[in-house]
Amino acid sequence: MTFFSRKHLRLLLLPALLLLTGLLSAALTGCGGGSTEQAAEDGQTADGSTGARAQTNEIVVGIAQDLDESLDPHLAVAAGTKEVMFNVFEGLVKPTPEGDLIPAVADHYEISEDQTTYTFTLREGVMFHNGDPVEMRDVEYSIERCADDSEGTPLIPALSAISAMEADDTTLTITLDQPDSEFLSYMTLAILPEDYPDQATAPVGTGPFKFVSRTAQDSIVLERFDDYWGTPAQLDKVTFRIIENADSLVMSLQSGAIDMFTHLTSTQVAQLGDDFQVLEGTMNLVQALYLNNAVEPFNNEKVRQALCYAVDVDAMMELTAEGHGTKVGSSMYPAFTKYFEPTLADRYPHDVDKAKELLGQAGYSDGFEFTIKVPSNYAPHVNTAVVLAEQLKAVGITAQIQQVDWNTWLTEVYGNRDFEATVVGFDASTLNASSLLARWVSDNGKNMINYSNADYDAAFAAAQASTDDQERTALYKQCLQILSDTAANVYLQDLADFVAIRPELEGFQFYPLYVMDMSTIHYK
Repeated sequence: MTFFSRKHLRLLLLPALLLLTGLLSAALTGCGGGSTEQAAEDGQTADGSTGARAQTNEIVVGIAQDLDESLDPHLAVAAGTKEVMFNVFEGLVKPTPEGDLIPAVADHYEISEDQTTYTFTLREGVMFHNGDPVEMRDVEYSIERCADDSEGTPLIPALSAISAMEADDTTLTITLDQPDSEFLSYMTLAILPEDYPDQATAPVGTGPFKFVSRTAQDSIVLERFDDYWGTPAQLDKVTFRIIENADSLVMSLQSGAIDMFTHLTSTQVAQLGDDFQVLEGTMNLVQALYLNNAVEPFNNEKVRQALCYAVDVDAMMELTAEGHGTKVGSSMYPAFTKYFEPTLADRYPHDVDKAKELLGQAGYSDGFEFTIKVPSNYAPHVNTAVVLAEQLKAVGITAQIQQVDWNTWLTEVYGNRDFEATVVGFDASTLNASSLLARWVSDNGKNMINYSNADYDAAFAAAQASTDDQERTALYKQCLQILSDTAANVYLQDLADFVAIRPELEGFQFYPLYVMDMSTIHYK
Protein backbone atom coordinates (compact mmCIF):
# COMPACT_ATOMS: atom_id res chain seq x y z
CA MET A 1 0.00 0.00 0.00
CA THR A 2 1.35 3.39 -0.92
CA PHE A 3 0.26 6.95 -0.42
CA PHE A 4 -0.54 8.75 -3.65
CA SER A 5 -0.25 12.49 -4.18
CA ARG A 6 -2.91 14.27 -6.18
CA LYS A 7 -0.23 16.73 -7.31
CA HIS A 8 1.28 14.03 -9.52
CA LEU A 9 -1.94 13.28 -11.33
CA ARG A 10 -2.57 14.76 -14.74
CA LEU A 11 -4.42 13.24 -17.65
CA LEU A 12 -2.66 13.17 -20.99
CA LEU A 13 -5.72 13.01 -23.19
CA LEU A 14 -5.56 13.16 -26.94
CA PRO A 15 -7.91 15.65 -28.60
CA ALA A 16 -10.15 12.87 -29.86
CA LEU A 17 -10.37 11.36 -26.39
CA LEU A 18 -11.15 14.74 -24.91
CA LEU A 19 -14.15 14.94 -27.19
CA LEU A 20 -15.23 11.43 -26.33
CA THR A 21 -14.79 12.06 -22.62
CA GLY A 22 -16.94 15.16 -22.92
CA LEU A 23 -19.68 13.16 -24.56
CA LEU A 24 -19.31 10.45 -21.92
CA SER A 25 -19.51 12.96 -19.10
CA ALA A 26 -22.71 14.34 -20.51
CA ALA A 27 -24.17 10.86 -20.71
CA LEU A 28 -23.25 10.21 -17.08
CA THR A 29 -24.41 13.67 -15.95
CA GLY A 30 -20.67 14.46 -15.77
CA CYS A 31 -17.55 12.44 -15.01
CA GLY A 32 -15.70 15.43 -13.63
CA GLY A 33 -16.02 18.99 -12.49
CA GLY A 34 -17.27 18.47 -8.99
CA SER A 35 -17.77 21.07 -6.29
CA THR A 36 -14.84 23.35 -5.47
CA GLU A 37 -15.84 23.44 -1.81
CA GLN A 38 -12.97 22.21 0.36
CA ALA A 39 -13.11 20.53 3.74
CA ALA A 40 -11.75 22.47 6.68
CA GLU A 41 -8.29 21.64 7.95
CA ASP A 42 -9.67 19.70 10.89
CA GLY A 43 -11.66 17.50 8.54
CA GLN A 44 -15.00 19.02 9.45
CA THR A 45 -17.40 20.57 7.02
CA ALA A 46 -19.24 23.82 7.50
CA ASP A 47 -22.13 22.02 9.15
CA GLY A 48 -19.82 19.90 11.27
CA SER A 49 -21.14 16.61 9.91
CA THR A 50 -17.77 14.88 9.86
CA GLY A 51 -16.99 16.02 13.40
CA ALA A 52 -20.38 14.82 14.59
CA ARG A 53 -19.71 11.36 13.17
CA ALA A 54 -16.33 11.28 14.87
CA GLN A 55 -18.01 12.00 18.20
CA THR A 56 -20.44 9.14 17.64
CA ASN A 57 -17.64 6.89 16.30
CA GLU A 58 -19.27 6.17 12.95
CA ILE A 59 -18.46 6.79 9.30
CA VAL A 60 -20.24 6.94 5.95
CA VAL A 61 -18.64 5.03 3.07
CA GLY A 62 -19.61 5.67 -0.53
CA ILE A 63 -20.11 2.71 -2.85
CA ALA A 64 -20.79 2.81 -6.59
CA GLN A 65 -23.59 0.25 -6.80
CA ASP A 66 -26.45 -1.20 -4.86
CA LEU A 67 -25.90 -4.69 -3.56
CA ASP A 68 -27.54 -7.78 -5.00
CA GLU A 69 -31.27 -8.01 -4.39
CA SER A 70 -30.57 -10.94 -2.08
CA LEU A 71 -27.98 -10.42 0.68
CA ASP A 72 -27.60 -14.17 1.18
CA PRO A 73 -23.80 -14.61 0.92
CA HIS A 74 -24.06 -18.02 -0.74
CA LEU A 75 -26.11 -16.52 -3.57
CA ALA A 76 -24.17 -13.27 -4.04
CA VAL A 77 -23.15 -12.52 -7.62
CA ALA A 78 -21.76 -8.99 -7.58
CA ALA A 79 -18.25 -8.41 -6.31
CA GLY A 80 -19.57 -5.27 -4.61
CA THR A 81 -21.95 -7.33 -2.50
CA LYS A 82 -19.15 -9.63 -1.35
CA GLU A 83 -16.95 -6.60 -0.70
CA VAL A 84 -19.39 -5.05 1.78
CA MET A 85 -20.76 -8.23 3.34
CA PHE A 86 -17.25 -9.44 4.09
CA ASN A 87 -17.79 -7.56 7.35
CA VAL A 88 -20.89 -9.56 8.26
CA PHE A 89 -19.91 -13.15 7.44
CA GLU A 90 -17.07 -15.54 8.18
CA GLY A 91 -16.17 -19.08 7.30
CA LEU A 92 -14.31 -21.78 9.17
CA VAL A 93 -11.25 -19.86 7.99
CA LYS A 94 -10.83 -16.31 6.70
CA PRO A 95 -8.27 -14.42 4.58
CA THR A 96 -5.71 -11.93 5.85
CA PRO A 97 -4.30 -8.83 4.11
CA GLU A 98 -1.12 -10.85 3.56
CA GLY A 99 -2.99 -13.51 1.57
CA ASP A 100 -2.95 -16.20 4.26
CA LEU A 101 -5.85 -18.20 5.64
CA ILE A 102 -6.35 -18.21 9.41
CA PRO A 103 -8.91 -19.93 11.66
CA ALA A 104 -12.19 -18.09 12.22
CA VAL A 105 -15.31 -20.04 13.16
CA ALA A 106 -12.93 -22.96 13.42
CA ASP A 107 -10.40 -22.79 16.24
CA HIS A 108 -7.85 -24.83 14.30
CA TYR A 109 -7.63 -27.35 11.49
CA GLU A 110 -5.51 -30.24 10.26
CA ILE A 111 -4.82 -31.46 6.71
CA SER A 112 -3.72 -35.01 5.96
CA GLU A 113 -0.45 -35.56 4.10
CA ASP A 114 -2.31 -36.84 1.05
CA GLN A 115 -4.58 -33.75 1.08
CA THR A 116 -7.77 -35.80 1.08
CA THR A 117 -8.83 -35.28 4.70
CA TYR A 118 -9.52 -31.91 6.31
CA THR A 119 -10.38 -31.80 10.00
CA PHE A 120 -11.79 -28.69 11.69
CA THR A 121 -12.35 -28.05 15.38
CA LEU A 122 -15.18 -25.65 16.12
CA ARG A 123 -14.23 -22.53 18.11
CA GLU A 124 -16.00 -22.24 21.46
CA GLY A 125 -18.24 -19.28 22.13
CA VAL A 126 -18.86 -18.08 18.55
CA MET A 127 -22.23 -16.35 18.33
CA PHE A 128 -24.49 -15.46 15.45
CA HIS A 129 -25.73 -11.89 15.26
CA ASN A 130 -29.21 -13.03 16.34
CA GLY A 131 -27.81 -14.28 19.65
CA ASP A 132 -27.76 -17.99 18.83
CA PRO A 133 -24.54 -19.96 19.37
CA VAL A 134 -22.86 -21.50 16.35
CA GLU A 135 -23.34 -25.25 16.43
CA MET A 136 -21.89 -27.99 14.26
CA ARG A 137 -25.25 -28.47 12.55
CA ASP A 138 -24.95 -24.88 11.22
CA VAL A 139 -21.51 -25.64 9.80
CA GLU A 140 -22.72 -28.83 8.13
CA TYR A 141 -25.78 -27.06 6.74
CA SER A 142 -23.68 -24.25 5.25
CA ILE A 143 -21.26 -26.63 3.52
CA GLU A 144 -23.97 -29.00 2.29
CA ARG A 145 -25.95 -26.08 0.90
CA CYS A 146 -23.00 -24.88 -1.17
CA ALA A 147 -22.20 -28.44 -2.31
CA ASP A 148 -25.77 -29.36 -3.32
CA ASP A 149 -25.96 -30.30 -7.01
CA SER A 150 -29.60 -31.34 -7.09
CA GLU A 151 -30.50 -28.35 -9.26
CA GLY A 152 -27.40 -28.41 -11.46
CA THR A 153 -23.99 -26.88 -10.80
CA PRO A 154 -23.31 -26.55 -7.04
CA LEU A 155 -22.96 -23.05 -5.61
CA ILE A 156 -19.29 -23.93 -5.12
CA PRO A 157 -18.42 -26.58 -7.74
CA ALA A 158 -15.20 -27.61 -5.97
CA LEU A 159 -17.26 -28.97 -3.07
CA SER A 160 -18.55 -31.74 -5.31
CA ALA A 161 -15.27 -33.48 -4.47
CA ILE A 162 -16.53 -34.13 -0.92
CA SER A 163 -17.15 -37.85 -0.51
CA ALA A 164 -17.98 -37.83 3.20
CA MET A 165 -18.51 -35.53 6.20
CA GLU A 166 -18.39 -36.84 9.75
CA ALA A 167 -19.05 -34.63 12.74
CA ASP A 168 -19.63 -34.56 16.45
CA ASP A 169 -20.36 -31.49 18.57
CA THR A 170 -16.88 -30.00 18.15
CA THR A 171 -15.07 -31.71 15.27
CA LEU A 172 -15.82 -31.92 11.54
CA THR A 173 -13.90 -34.27 9.24
CA ILE A 174 -14.27 -33.79 5.50
CA THR A 175 -13.02 -36.50 3.15
CA LEU A 176 -12.43 -35.77 -0.54
CA ASP A 177 -12.63 -38.27 -3.37
CA GLN A 178 -9.33 -36.89 -4.69
CA PRO A 179 -6.51 -34.78 -3.25
CA ASP A 180 -6.99 -31.01 -3.36
CA SER A 181 -4.34 -28.68 -1.96
CA GLU A 182 -6.67 -25.71 -2.52
CA PHE A 183 -9.66 -27.06 -0.64
CA LEU A 184 -8.98 -25.02 2.50
CA SER A 185 -9.66 -21.79 0.61
CA TYR A 186 -13.23 -22.92 -0.04
CA MET A 187 -13.81 -23.11 3.71
CA THR A 188 -14.08 -19.33 3.67
CA LEU A 189 -17.73 -19.90 2.71
CA ALA A 190 -20.05 -18.13 5.12
CA ILE A 191 -21.30 -20.11 8.09
CA LEU A 192 -25.03 -19.43 8.43
CA PRO A 193 -27.65 -20.46 10.99
CA GLU A 194 -29.52 -23.52 9.74
CA ASP A 195 -33.01 -22.55 10.80
CA TYR A 196 -33.00 -18.88 9.83
CA PRO A 197 -35.35 -18.06 6.93
CA ASP A 198 -34.60 -14.36 6.28
CA GLN A 199 -30.98 -14.44 5.11
CA ALA A 200 -31.87 -12.66 1.86
CA THR A 201 -33.35 -9.57 3.51
CA ALA A 202 -31.96 -9.51 7.07
CA PRO A 203 -28.69 -11.45 6.92
CA VAL A 204 -27.17 -13.02 10.00
CA GLY A 205 -23.53 -14.07 10.25
CA THR A 206 -20.69 -14.19 12.76
CA GLY A 207 -18.52 -11.28 11.56
CA PRO A 208 -17.35 -8.16 13.46
CA PHE A 209 -20.32 -6.15 12.14
CA LYS A 210 -24.00 -7.01 12.13
CA PHE A 211 -26.58 -5.97 9.58
CA VAL A 212 -29.02 -3.28 10.73
CA SER A 213 -30.98 -2.05 7.73
CA ARG A 214 -31.10 -1.59 4.01
CA THR A 215 -32.80 1.05 1.89
CA ALA A 216 -32.78 -0.04 -1.75
CA GLN A 217 -30.74 2.25 -4.01
CA ASP A 218 -29.76 4.33 -1.00
CA SER A 219 -27.83 2.71 1.83
CA ILE A 220 -26.82 -0.31 3.90
CA VAL A 221 -26.19 0.14 7.63
CA LEU A 222 -23.94 -2.08 9.77
CA GLU A 223 -23.20 -1.87 13.49
CA ARG A 224 -20.39 -3.33 15.58
CA PHE A 225 -21.20 -6.77 16.95
CA ASP A 226 -20.30 -6.55 20.61
CA ASP A 227 -20.33 -10.33 21.11
CA TYR A 228 -17.81 -10.96 18.33
CA TRP A 229 -15.41 -13.79 19.23
CA GLY A 230 -12.30 -12.03 17.90
CA THR A 231 -10.79 -8.56 17.97
CA PRO A 232 -13.79 -6.21 18.01
CA ALA A 233 -14.37 -3.58 15.33
CA GLN A 234 -13.25 -0.12 16.37
CA LEU A 235 -16.13 1.78 14.75
CA ASP A 236 -19.61 1.64 16.24
CA LYS A 237 -21.48 2.09 12.98
CA VAL A 238 -20.79 2.10 9.24
CA THR A 239 -23.27 3.36 6.66
CA PHE A 240 -22.60 2.43 3.05
CA ARG A 241 -24.15 5.11 0.87
CA ILE A 242 -24.91 4.23 -2.76
CA ILE A 243 -23.67 6.95 -5.11
CA GLU A 244 -23.75 5.81 -8.72
CA ASN A 245 -23.14 9.22 -10.30
CA ALA A 246 -19.47 10.08 -10.73
CA ASP A 247 -19.89 13.81 -10.02
CA SER A 248 -22.01 13.17 -6.95
CA LEU A 249 -19.42 11.01 -5.23
CA VAL A 250 -16.70 13.65 -5.57
CA MET A 251 -19.02 16.36 -4.28
CA SER A 252 -20.12 14.06 -1.44
CA LEU A 253 -16.51 13.66 -0.34
CA GLN A 254 -15.81 17.38 -0.60
CA SER A 255 -18.94 18.37 1.27
CA GLY A 256 -18.40 15.92 4.12
CA ALA A 257 -21.43 13.77 3.26
CA ILE A 258 -19.19 10.71 3.03
CA ASP A 259 -15.86 9.95 4.69
CA MET A 260 -14.38 7.32 2.42
CA PHE A 261 -14.67 6.01 -1.12
CA THR A 262 -12.84 3.15 -2.79
CA HIS A 263 -12.19 2.51 -6.48
CA LEU A 264 -11.79 6.15 -7.54
CA THR A 265 -10.53 7.05 -10.98
CA SER A 266 -7.43 9.21 -11.36
CA THR A 267 -9.66 12.00 -12.64
CA GLN A 268 -11.73 11.88 -9.45
CA VAL A 269 -8.60 11.84 -7.30
CA ALA A 270 -7.31 14.94 -9.08
CA GLN A 271 -10.55 16.77 -8.24
CA LEU A 272 -10.35 16.16 -4.51
CA GLY A 273 -7.63 18.55 -3.52
CA ASP A 274 -5.16 17.97 -0.71
CA ASP A 275 -7.54 17.51 2.22
CA PHE A 276 -7.78 13.75 1.73
CA GLN A 277 -5.52 10.80 2.16
CA VAL A 278 -5.43 8.87 -1.08
CA LEU A 279 -4.12 5.32 -0.79
CA GLU A 280 -3.07 3.35 -3.83
CA GLY A 281 -3.40 -0.39 -4.14
CA THR A 282 -4.82 -2.72 -6.76
CA MET A 283 -8.40 -3.84 -7.28
CA ASN A 284 -7.44 -7.53 -7.64
CA LEU A 285 -9.56 -7.86 -10.75
CA VAL A 286 -8.97 -9.09 -14.27
CA GLN A 287 -10.31 -6.26 -16.40
CA ALA A 288 -10.89 -7.24 -20.02
CA LEU A 289 -13.00 -6.60 -23.05
CA TYR A 290 -14.99 -9.79 -22.52
CA LEU A 291 -16.27 -11.28 -25.79
CA ASN A 292 -19.27 -13.53 -26.29
CA ASN A 293 -17.55 -16.40 -28.09
CA ALA A 294 -20.90 -17.81 -29.23
CA VAL A 295 -21.94 -14.85 -31.43
CA GLU A 296 -20.59 -13.59 -34.73
CA PRO A 297 -17.95 -12.40 -35.35
CA PHE A 298 -16.45 -13.33 -31.98
CA ASN A 299 -16.98 -17.03 -32.60
CA ASN A 300 -14.02 -16.63 -34.99
CA GLU A 301 -10.66 -16.92 -33.23
CA LYS A 302 -8.89 -14.77 -35.81
CA VAL A 303 -11.33 -11.94 -35.17
CA ARG A 304 -10.68 -12.12 -31.44
CA GLN A 305 -6.92 -12.15 -32.07
CA ALA A 306 -7.30 -9.17 -34.39
CA LEU A 307 -8.93 -7.19 -31.58
CA CYS A 308 -6.04 -8.10 -29.28
CA TYR A 309 -3.54 -6.68 -31.79
CA ALA A 310 -5.69 -3.61 -32.48
CA VAL A 311 -5.88 -2.57 -28.82
CA ASP A 312 -2.96 -0.65 -27.32
CA VAL A 313 -3.18 -1.54 -23.62
CA ASP A 314 -0.29 0.69 -22.57
CA ALA A 315 -1.85 3.74 -24.22
CA MET A 316 -5.24 2.92 -22.72
CA MET A 317 -3.74 2.73 -19.23
CA GLU A 318 -1.89 6.01 -19.73
CA LEU A 319 -5.00 7.79 -20.96
CA THR A 320 -7.32 6.53 -18.26
CA ALA A 321 -5.02 6.43 -15.21
CA GLU A 322 -1.58 7.80 -16.13
CA GLY A 323 -0.23 4.28 -16.45
CA HIS A 324 -1.30 3.08 -13.01
CA GLY A 325 -2.39 -0.56 -12.92
CA THR A 326 -0.75 -3.78 -14.12
CA LYS A 327 -1.16 -5.46 -17.50
CA VAL A 328 -2.41 -9.02 -17.15
CA GLY A 329 -2.59 -10.80 -20.53
CA SER A 330 -4.88 -13.57 -19.31
CA SER A 331 -7.36 -14.51 -16.54
CA MET A 332 -5.00 -14.11 -13.57
CA TYR A 333 -3.98 -11.02 -11.62
CA PRO A 334 -0.57 -10.38 -10.02
CA ALA A 335 -1.59 -11.05 -6.39
CA PHE A 336 -1.52 -14.74 -7.33
CA THR A 337 2.24 -14.57 -7.71
CA LYS A 338 2.77 -18.29 -8.16
CA TYR A 339 0.38 -18.54 -11.11
CA PHE A 340 0.61 -15.11 -12.69
CA GLU A 341 2.51 -15.15 -15.99
CA PRO A 342 3.67 -11.59 -16.81
CA THR A 343 5.01 -12.56 -20.25
CA LEU A 344 1.44 -13.08 -21.47
CA ALA A 345 0.84 -9.34 -21.16
CA ASP A 346 2.97 -8.90 -24.30
CA ARG A 347 1.50 -11.82 -26.23
CA TYR A 348 -0.30 -9.35 -28.54
CA PRO A 349 1.82 -6.23 -29.12
CA HIS A 350 -0.03 -3.31 -30.65
CA ASP A 351 0.08 -3.98 -34.41
CA VAL A 352 -2.56 -2.40 -36.64
CA ASP A 353 -1.28 -4.14 -39.77
CA LYS A 354 -1.40 -7.56 -38.13
CA ALA A 355 -4.93 -6.86 -36.91
CA LYS A 356 -6.05 -5.91 -40.43
CA GLU A 357 -4.39 -9.03 -41.84
CA LEU A 358 -6.25 -11.30 -39.43
CA LEU A 359 -9.54 -9.53 -40.10
CA GLY A 360 -9.01 -10.12 -43.81
CA GLN A 361 -8.31 -13.82 -43.24
CA ALA A 362 -11.51 -14.05 -41.22
CA GLY A 363 -13.57 -12.41 -43.97
CA TYR A 364 -13.89 -8.97 -42.36
CA SER A 365 -11.58 -6.86 -44.52
CA ASP A 366 -13.99 -3.95 -44.24
CA GLY A 367 -14.31 -4.33 -40.49
CA PHE A 368 -17.61 -4.67 -38.61
CA GLU A 369 -19.76 -3.07 -35.94
CA PHE A 370 -20.51 -4.33 -32.48
CA THR A 371 -21.80 -3.08 -29.13
CA ILE A 372 -19.94 -2.90 -25.83
CA LYS A 373 -22.53 -3.18 -23.06
CA VAL A 374 -20.91 -1.68 -19.96
CA PRO A 375 -22.25 -0.95 -16.45
CA SER A 376 -22.67 2.82 -16.21
CA ASN A 377 -21.87 3.07 -12.49
CA TYR A 378 -18.28 1.88 -12.93
CA ALA A 379 -16.37 4.85 -14.33
CA PRO A 380 -13.09 2.92 -14.83
CA HIS A 381 -14.83 0.38 -17.06
CA VAL A 382 -16.76 3.03 -18.98
CA ASN A 383 -13.62 5.11 -19.53
CA THR A 384 -11.75 2.04 -20.70
CA ALA A 385 -14.53 1.22 -23.18
CA VAL A 386 -14.32 4.76 -24.58
CA VAL A 387 -10.59 4.41 -25.26
CA LEU A 388 -10.95 0.93 -26.77
CA ALA A 389 -13.67 2.13 -29.13
CA GLU A 390 -11.42 4.93 -30.33
CA GLN A 391 -8.47 2.56 -30.87
CA LEU A 392 -10.52 0.02 -32.82
CA LYS A 393 -11.41 2.65 -35.44
CA ALA A 394 -7.87 2.32 -36.80
CA VAL A 395 -8.66 -1.20 -38.09
CA GLY A 396 -12.12 -0.40 -39.40
CA ILE A 397 -14.08 -1.67 -36.40
CA THR A 398 -16.88 0.46 -35.00
CA ALA A 399 -17.73 -0.15 -31.36
CA GLN A 400 -20.89 1.39 -29.98
CA ILE A 401 -20.95 1.87 -26.22
CA GLN A 402 -24.22 1.04 -24.50
CA GLN A 403 -24.28 2.03 -20.85
CA VAL A 404 -26.70 0.09 -18.67
CA ASP A 405 -27.42 0.16 -14.97
CA TRP A 406 -25.88 -2.54 -12.82
CA ASN A 407 -29.00 -4.66 -12.37
CA THR A 408 -29.61 -4.63 -16.12
CA TRP A 409 -26.01 -5.72 -16.69
CA LEU A 410 -26.40 -8.57 -14.21
CA THR A 411 -29.60 -9.77 -15.87
CA GLU A 412 -28.75 -9.30 -19.53
CA VAL A 413 -25.01 -9.86 -19.67
CA TYR A 414 -24.11 -12.10 -16.76
CA GLY A 415 -27.37 -13.97 -16.45
CA ASN A 416 -28.82 -14.24 -19.96
CA ARG A 417 -25.56 -13.83 -21.94
CA ASP A 418 -27.38 -11.33 -24.14
CA PHE A 419 -24.42 -9.29 -25.29
CA GLU A 420 -21.62 -9.07 -27.83
CA ALA A 421 -18.92 -7.56 -25.62
CA THR A 422 -18.55 -5.92 -22.23
CA VAL A 423 -15.85 -4.27 -20.14
CA VAL A 424 -15.82 -5.40 -16.50
CA GLY A 425 -13.44 -6.97 -14.02
CA PHE A 426 -13.62 -10.47 -12.54
CA ASP A 427 -12.27 -11.19 -9.09
CA ALA A 428 -11.38 -14.35 -7.20
CA SER A 429 -13.97 -15.21 -4.58
CA THR A 430 -11.42 -17.34 -2.71
CA LEU A 431 -7.65 -17.36 -2.40
CA ASN A 432 -6.98 -19.91 -5.11
CA ALA A 433 -6.33 -19.95 -8.83
CA SER A 434 -9.27 -22.16 -9.71
CA SER A 435 -11.75 -19.52 -8.57
CA LEU A 436 -10.54 -17.38 -11.51
CA LEU A 437 -10.14 -20.18 -14.03
CA ALA A 438 -13.06 -22.53 -13.34
CA ARG A 439 -15.60 -20.18 -14.92
CA TRP A 440 -14.11 -20.72 -18.41
CA VAL A 441 -14.65 -24.49 -18.37
CA SER A 442 -17.11 -25.27 -21.17
CA ASP A 443 -20.00 -26.46 -19.02
CA ASN A 444 -19.55 -24.06 -16.10
CA GLY A 445 -22.75 -22.17 -15.34
CA LYS A 446 -20.78 -18.92 -14.82
CA ASN A 447 -19.12 -19.12 -18.25
CA MET A 448 -20.85 -15.98 -19.52
CA ILE A 449 -18.62 -15.63 -22.61
CA ASN A 450 -19.58 -19.15 -23.78
CA TYR A 451 -15.93 -20.15 -24.10
CA SER A 452 -15.50 -23.75 -25.20
CA ASN A 453 -12.09 -25.37 -25.64
CA ALA A 454 -11.40 -29.06 -25.09
CA ASP A 455 -7.69 -28.49 -24.37
CA TYR A 456 -8.55 -25.93 -21.72
CA ASP A 457 -11.12 -28.23 -20.10
CA ALA A 458 -8.57 -31.06 -20.00
CA ALA A 459 -5.78 -28.91 -18.55
CA PHE A 460 -8.06 -27.50 -15.86
CA ALA A 461 -9.34 -30.97 -14.90
CA ALA A 462 -5.77 -32.26 -14.70
CA ALA A 463 -4.79 -29.34 -12.46
CA GLN A 464 -7.69 -30.05 -10.15
CA ALA A 465 -6.71 -33.72 -9.89
CA SER A 466 -2.98 -33.15 -9.36
CA THR A 467 -1.43 -33.67 -5.91
CA ASP A 468 1.91 -32.20 -6.95
CA ASP A 469 2.14 -28.45 -6.41
CA GLN A 470 4.62 -27.85 -9.23
CA GLU A 471 2.55 -29.89 -11.67
CA ARG A 472 -0.65 -28.10 -10.65
CA THR A 473 1.00 -24.72 -11.08
CA ALA A 474 2.27 -25.69 -14.53
CA LEU A 475 -1.19 -26.87 -15.56
CA TYR A 476 -2.84 -23.66 -14.39
CA LYS A 477 -0.27 -21.70 -16.39
CA GLN A 478 -1.14 -23.91 -19.36
CA CYS A 479 -4.76 -22.85 -18.92
CA LEU A 480 -3.67 -19.21 -18.98
CA GLN A 481 -1.65 -19.82 -22.13
CA ILE A 482 -4.63 -21.39 -23.88
CA LEU A 483 -6.88 -18.46 -22.99
CA SER A 484 -4.25 -16.11 -24.36
CA ASP A 485 -3.45 -18.08 -27.53
CA THR A 486 -7.14 -18.44 -28.44
CA ALA A 487 -7.84 -14.80 -27.50
CA ALA A 488 -10.79 -15.80 -25.36
CA ASN A 489 -11.05 -12.10 -24.43
CA VAL A 490 -9.03 -8.93 -24.92
CA TYR A 491 -7.18 -8.97 -21.61
CA LEU A 492 -6.27 -5.57 -20.20
CA GLN A 493 -5.21 -4.95 -16.61
CA ASP A 494 -5.58 -5.27 -12.89
CA LEU A 495 -6.72 -1.72 -12.22
CA ALA A 496 -5.09 0.56 -9.73
CA ASP A 497 -7.33 1.13 -6.73
CA PHE A 498 -7.43 4.66 -5.32
CA VAL A 499 -9.06 4.96 -1.91
CA ALA A 500 -9.94 8.43 -0.58
CA ILE A 501 -10.28 8.59 3.19
CA ARG A 502 -10.44 11.55 5.54
CA PRO A 503 -7.12 12.32 7.28
CA GLU A 504 -8.59 11.84 10.75
CA LEU A 505 -9.21 8.17 9.89
CA GLU A 506 -6.66 5.38 9.65
CA GLY A 507 -6.40 1.60 9.55
CA PHE A 508 -7.58 0.82 6.00
CA GLN A 509 -5.94 -2.33 4.60
CA PHE A 510 -5.77 -3.71 1.09
CA TYR A 511 -6.43 -7.43 0.64
CA PRO A 512 -5.46 -9.74 -2.26
CA LEU A 513 -9.21 -10.19 -2.68
CA TYR A 514 -11.97 -7.76 -3.55
CA VAL A 515 -13.07 -7.02 0.01
CA MET A 516 -13.43 -3.98 2.27
CA ASP A 517 -12.50 -4.67 5.90
CA MET A 518 -14.09 -1.99 8.09
CA SER A 519 -13.09 -3.61 11.39
CA THR A 520 -9.60 -2.05 11.44
CA ILE A 521 -10.61 1.52 10.52
CA HIS A 522 -10.75 4.01 13.35
CA TYR A 523 -10.44 7.69 14.25
CA LYS A 524 -6.97 8.84 15.26
